[in-house]
Amino acid sequence: MSFKTWFQPIVPVRLIEKDLTVQVPSQFFYDWLEEHYNTLLHNTITAVIGETSSLFYIVTSEEHPSAPLANSGFDLVSTTIDFVRTQPFAPHVPLRTENLQSIRSNFNPRYTFDNFIKGDCNQLARAAALAVANNPGGTSFNPLVFYGGTGLGKTHLMHALGNHAATNGKAKRIAYVSSEKFTVDFVEAIQGDKVKEFSSFYRSMDLLVVDDIQFFSGKEKTQDNFFHTFNALYQLGKQIVLSSDVPPKELRGLDERLISRFQCGLTADIQPPDLETRIAILQKKSEENSLELPSNVVDFIAANVKKNIRELEGCLISLFARASLENREIGIDLAKDVLRVIVNDLRVPLSIDQIQKIVCEFFDIPVDLLRAKTRRQEVVIARQTAMFLAKELTNSSLKTIGLHFGGRDHSTVIHACQAVEEFLKTDGVYKQHLDQIRRKIELNE
Repeated sequence: MSFKTWFQPIVPVRLIEKDLTVQVPSQFFYDWLEEHYNTLLHNTITAVIGETSSLFYIVTSEEHPSAPLANSGFDLVSTTIDFVRTQPFAPHVPLRTENLQSIRSNFNPRYTFDNFIKGDCNQLARAAALAVANNPGGTSFNPLVFYGGTGLGKTHLMHALGNHAATNGKAKRIAYVSSEKFTVDFVEAIQGDKVKEFSSFYRSMDLLVVDDIQFFSGKEKTQDNFFHTFNALYQLGKQIVLSSDVPPKELRGLDERLISRFQCGLTADIQPPDLETRIAILQKKSEENSLELPSNVVDFIAANVKKNIRELEGCLISLFARASLENREIGIDLAKDVLRVIVNDLRVPLSIDQIQKIVCEFFDIPVDLLRAKTRRQEVVIARQTAMFLAKELTNSSLKTIGLHFGGRDHSTVIHACQAVEEFLKTDGVYKQHLDQIRRKIELNE
């Protein structure tokens, strides 16, 4: 299991003298190899190639098809790969003019619109972010304020906006900063008598992105400086993007004049992802990391982890970690073990097979007949009923449902659902039967 998961995907690229270059499919792979297999790789490569050998990585991705090479020194020196593992905001350093310039590189290149899964929960926020990224300061969405709970994708969307604007040359001077970093640097500017430099820097931006503005609460001098910075940028037609855990009108400890400014543009909320979006996120994350996740495990995790995207990602990482460390197959049993520490009441999603079994028990026919070619009336009614319930009670596509019924196509499933709806309108006995079947399904969930 460990070999198949963590070593089989590694592709040797070239060997020049004692420098070996390999390609790995994702940042996740690189991090895992460095943390768990560095010693093994060191010993093996040293034994085969010789002392003073070096290992270089190429980390591939859709966004970086030609990633630069990176040295992984076996003395455990820090390593740089194509995605520098940046924090959501820059680590604190003493305030100097040259340090302020480095703030422009704080957008994480791994956060893009392409890998931001959109759904009903975030559709407005994503559309507004893309519009602003394509035309900073040129829309009525100024300021653009995102709000929502922790781990729902606000920071991802802000980084995606900044990356898109920078990559496409829509803004020359861009800064991303957390409210905490802004505050700390402002305090240091006061202490170093560099407030003018500090203010000039931020007011020179074409696009200013500030995360977690709720942490300005109670910081009166910082709020005052930000108020004037906001006004200066706004009057020049520059774009301002903000995020908060609550809508601006609910922010506490902030000056009313600031709240008023925050409300003069577009405020877009990001809600917890619905089931379909959670499934799409898990599938996307698995693909990005070149990891295989069975569909029933995806459904199980998505049905049970509902709060935020960060928890979904954490479950996914824990699942593959335990599968590797414990040499276990990835399935529902392992997923249950992983989720027990997160979810109190685990629920296994209903499957099409379960629906077929219960329907056939009710109509007293073998399950195999649902997949057969027979047109016997009792079988046709049972088949149509099972198809209707599969569409109603599962997240399976019409194509998937048809495959479970002997490889029938989606049009057959549509016809079955229409037939059942007609029965419900005209046949009271059938309606009673369907209600009884639904109750049996509920008891078996």
